[in-house]
Amino acid sequence: MLWRWACRMVIEMIVRRVLWLQLAVAVVAAAVVALAVGVPSALVDNPIFVRMTPVPWWSYAVWALTAVVSGILLATYVARPAASAAPGRAGILANVGSVLAVGCPVCNKLVVAAIGVSGALNVWAPIQPLIAAASLALLGWALWRRLTTLRSCPVSGESALSPMATAVPSAERDR
Repeated sequence: MLWRWACRMVIEMIVRRVLWLQLAVAVVAAAVVALAVGVPSALVDNPIFVRMTPVPWWSYAVWALTAVVSGILLATYVARPAASAAPGRAGILANVGSVLAVGCPVCNKLVVAAIGVSGALNVWAPIQPLIAAASLALLGWALWRRLTTLRSCPVSGESALSPMATAVPSAERDR
């Protein structure tokens, strides 16, 4: 009876520690993403990058949502191995998309080189909200995919069936 209580207490301590670690990782990752997106796009005032066009109102919302959802997504990887690399890759791609979406259209050298300054203002700037929506949707999908994978497949690697055992039908295995 006493050993059950002791085991339960140890498990609860480990779970609490992992939850606090996940929370810490989420907060730190959100801060890093906020700086990584906000500084080059000049959403955060800094002496290195100067924005040549005014910041649209929606850029701050996209910036904040990107940081928060990226932090949560990264925290899901704490103490739980990734079953698939797709959510991680999608999260990285979504963060790159949000940088392109909230950045100054004239300050983006690739866009200016490709379509010129007038093209950056008349073509690139109007599609930036669409890029922002697509990057947030991709980031949301990555978080949803990661959370459903964690919830639906809590089996550890030791007790999981081998790929060979699941790939061969039982009638063929018995021959």
